[in-house]
Amino acid sequence: MRTLRLGVLASGRGTNLQAIIDACQSGLLRAEVAVVVVDKATAQARERARRAGIPEYFVDFSAYPTKEDYERRIVSILEEHGVELVCLAGYMRILTPVVLERYRNRVMNIHPSLLPAFPGLAAQRQALEHGVRYTGCTVHFVVEEVDAGPIILQAVVPVLPDDTVDTLAARILEQEHRIYIEAIRLYQEERLKIEGRRVHIL
Repeated sequence: MRTLRLGVLASGRGTNLQAIIDACQSGLLRAEVAVVVVDKATAQARERARRAGIPEYFVDFSAYPTKEDYERRIVSILEEHGVELVCLAGYMRILTPVVLERYRNRVMNIHPSLLPAFPGLAAQRQALEHGVRYTGCTVHFVVEEVDAGPIILQAVVPVLPDDTVDTLAARILEQEHRIYIEAIRLYQEERLKIEGRRVHIL
């Protein structure tokens, strides 16, 4: 089975990026992170990429006249490195068709809630404020609408009575690292089939 070439887009700490790197290096995934692209110069994900010997690029959004021009630069980097699957790891920008049409059904994201509940920002805070007893995380394919793409995998996390945003986020993050790797593995094994809004695991 061939090695899948991944491109990771990140904005911050890059803990999901690190989980993917570790899974590739350990052989848990038959894949390699070919390139990391960040939209913030200070993103810790850059250092994680450097430590692993992975090419990393900072693409400054403010340097481009339009969002489409900005994304064309990202696509050119992904293509230059032969990326087959794009993984969003804490990437805080909404993608346009420039990326999504080039990589249709080949962009994954991880979100810290059981979608369609609590899309968008601060999902953990939303869960606490709504008083839910369970939340979790979702890996999904990315479409133009925010956090609305076909769902691949989900993991459930209980909300404890004394939870804060930080403690809940930390427990969700543990599950994010687990199911993101599993979703990539299923993709790499060609076991994901999309039919409308549903993803079938073969």
